[in-house]
Amino acid sequence: MKKILATHRLILREFELGDAENMWALNADEEVVKYTGDAAFKSVESARTFLQNYDTYKKTGVGRWAVVLKTTGEFIGWCGLKKHPEGFVDIGFRFFQKHWGRGYATESAKACLQYAFTKLQLPEIIGRAAKANTASIKVLQKLNMQYWKDAPCDGIADAAYYKIVNPTN
Repeated sequence: MKKILATHRLILREFELGDAENMWALNADEEVVKYTGDAAFKSVESARTFLQNYDTYKKTGVGRWAVVLKTTGEFIGWCGLKKHPEGFVDIGFRFFQKHWGRGYATESAKACLQYAFTKLQLPEIIGRAAKANTASIKVLQKLNMQYWKDAPCDGIADAAYYKIVNPTN
């Protein structure tokens, strides 16, 4: 296990092949992926193939990270950074429904922002969400991200973009 970050309640680590069943189940929940533009994995094996080919950590030095509870090690979702070909880095998160409303998205995303700004010295981070996804927009606002613009995002026509500038610059 390659641990990246830890918070009071959570550990963020690189994905492992053993996460395939959880990744499949997470994306199989229509409510979880409702506002993402992502299709569900066809099977656990397709999730495993995705994880085997997930070379983002090596290519860019960042990525989405598995979020597990410190107390039990339970995989509850993912959160992390993604470098886009257009030159920006975004923050993203996705959690199992049974863990919604507990502050895990905010807690893990705050840790990712701190990592992005202090360790990686990134100048800014973008947050994107479908306008209808009010819960994700609330998380972006709790992160002190400011509304930037409306623009399509990964197949979602009506999305809002938020950003935060590195406060240490």
